[in-house]
Amino acid sequence: MAEQRQRALSTSGEALYEILTLEKGATHEEIKKSYRKLALKYHPDKNPDNPEAAEKFKEINNAHSILTDLSKRNIYDKYGSLGLYVAEQFGEENVNTYFMLSSWWAKALFAVCGLLTGCYLCCCLCCCFNCCCGKCKPKPPEGEEHEFFMSPEDLEEQIKTDMERGTDYKDFLYSQNTQNHLKSYQLGVLLV
Repeated sequence: MAEQRQRALSTSGEALYEILTLEKGATHEEIKKSYRKLALKYHPDKNPDNPEAAEKFKEINNAHSILTDLSKRNIYDKYGSLGLYVAEQFGEENVNTYFMLSSWWAKALFAVCGLLTGCYLCCCLCCCFNCCCGKCKPKPPEGEEHEFFMSPEDLEEQIKTDMERGTDYKDFLYSQNTQNHLKSYQLGVLLV
């Protein structure tokens, strides 16, 4: 197995231009002209005994394909080969976001927000649990207040009314501790 030369990812964005013997920022026509000249010079059919020429030809083709594609060229000019790698991994539309979020100021902002919110605990409590077990949840609009507590007398009245209508109930004992006295109420539950 032949060892391949591993390139380091650069952020300068000049190596592909150097392969085509051009200056960074060359026009499309200059890239095309240089590619044709170098492709003819290093083509494997013209150099059958030279394996280095075949490798050079592959590099020239790669440089040409990247520099003639407008979006890849913009990414390469701005972020270098590292930008092309990120585009390959995360998509071309996410390259700017990746580099913005990996900048030192974005990391610092994330760390400061994490410290100020107790590792984002208060954000989670406010968004997921309405903060403090629902004590800070938003109140319903006026006139639409829902009562969740029903007094035992009202509940008994509701049960009697439902029983008169013919609803089937099973009786059970419900205890409520009020002012240190234990009161028992006969309540019903709808059988399902």
